[in-house]
Amino acid sequence: MRDQLTEMIQPVVEGMGCELWGIERESSGSNSTIKVYIDAEQGVDIEDCARISRQVSSLLDVEKPLLGGYTLEVSSPGMDRKLFRLDQFEAYEGAMVRIRLKKAFDGQRKYSGLLRGVDGDEVILLVDDEEILFPIEAIEKANVVPKF
Repeated sequence: MRDQLTEMIQPVVEGMGCELWGIERESSGSNSTIKVYIDAEQGVDIEDCARISRQVSSLLDVEKPLLGGYTLEVSSPGMDRKLFRLDQFEAYEGAMVRIRLKKAFDGQRKYSGLLRGVDGDEVILLVDDEEILFPIEAIEKANVVPKF
């Protein structure tokens, strides 16, 4: 479903001068919350989010890819931005990240460490002086840990 939404929404976002950073879908009964994260080289502001929200909402109302009702949220990825794709992991090489896996590896699902890069379809994380490779499809959620 996320791939279908991405294919639908990405041209709208790009046509309005922004980058589609990622999409999340949360379901609760017959209602869904669709979170669309946008970014731009110069950053995004509330007006960008509102413009894109109106366009995406109209598109979803016409195309009806979701059964039942939905709530649409459009925002920037923020300082603790989620990483959705391998190219995003590559861009944040050298940053501290938190990863939650879909299934436990070595008895745990949550890892924090230094992002060392990407090798093929695997993310390399340095945890306690040990490099661990996680296949991208095994990662449920990943966030950059902001520096203050």
